[in-house]
Amino acid sequence: MTRKQKRLSVIVAGLGFLALAAGLTFYALGQKASYFYMPADIAAANLAPGQRIRLGGLVEKGTILRGQGTTVSFAVTDTHNSVKVTYTGILPDLFREEQGVITEGAFGPDGTFVADSVLAKHDERYMPKEVADGLKAKGVWQETKSE
Repeated sequence: MTRKQKRLSVIVAGLGFLALAAGLTFYALGQKASYFYMPADIAAANLAPGQRIRLGGLVEKGTILRGQGTTVSFAVTDTHNSVKVTYTGILPDLFREEQGVITEGAFGPDGTFVADSVLAKHDERYMPKEVADGLKAKGVWQETKSE
């Protein structure tokens, strides 16, 4: 092999290694992706069984039921549709009725959304961006006046 051929083979091997690393990175990121849905979007979506999604909306009033241990069930609504959610774990301190929430998980065999994480709103003016955008699109969200 000449010096030129050796140099070319090292460059090709380096590019191949970088392409493989980039491909594996994008594959791993694609596996962790979870899409955001509002309760009204669930009916129209073609979700595969066990597909991880983020479900967002408001905690429906009167639906919080505490089970044994740290199991809690509640409903997430966009004021038109609602989805029953079960969660086992410690809820955020700010979790309560009629507040913004994003849950992440998958639908169980009985049609109940089984969440493995729950995120609650931050303060009286904050709403997670995805939830606020979804509620604005449905015409439910009213802007609060800033001081």
